[in-house]
Amino acid sequence: MLDVGLTGGIAAGKSAVAARLVELGAVLVDADAIARRVVEPGTVGLDQIVEAFGPALLDAEGRLDRPRLGQLVFADAEVRERLNGIVHPLVRAEAARIREEAAAGETAGHPVIVVQDIPLLVETGQSGSFDLVVTVQAPRPERIRRMVADRGMTEQEAAARMAAQATDAERAAVSDVVLENSGTPEELLSSVDELWNHRLQPEATRKAASSAGEEA
Repeated sequence: MLDVGLTGGIAAGKSAVAARLVELGAVLVDADAIARRVVEPGTVGLDQIVEAFGPALLDAEGRLDRPRLGQLVFADAEVRERLNGIVHPLVRAEAARIREEAAAGETAGHPVIVVQDIPLLVETGQSGSFDLVVTVQAPRPERIRRMVADRGMTEQEAAARMAAQATDAERAAVSDVVLENSGTPEELLSSVDELWNHRLQPEATRKAASSAGEEA
């Protein structure tokens, strides 16, 4: 099984890359989706957040008030670290479970490629956990434009979100592949196809064959 870590700054185009990799045959572990599940009502994660930050972070239905939480954590690094200390271990445990399920179905002739979509891969020190790390980058003005147009943020809010994450240089420093999303969507998808056909599939095949030989 080939373990791929996929990361990128907010609004860089990482979700489009992840979706294309799934179309090509990858098993996706979506850290954002898992992070939402582990703080649903009735979960240990939500209980821990309320204990740490108070019930004011719940909406009228008892769910996590994400806009309020977002404003809180992006304005205060200490609060962000406390929240990450609650959520990240839960996310990693669920990601490991999904990965183990995928590995169980691998054979030498059918290698499995697991892509873990982790926005904060660099910030949480996980780059060494993967066979390959792929980063998606886009120009800063374009990312701000997308956040304003697609997510309803102000330019100041968009800049604050970017400032709370690792820089492009920090992500590139731990990456094996950097996909530049500065052109058209079609160009981005073409670069993903090339990555799949000429890097991920060959490496997954070699790794699966090697593992099968060791077990023989």
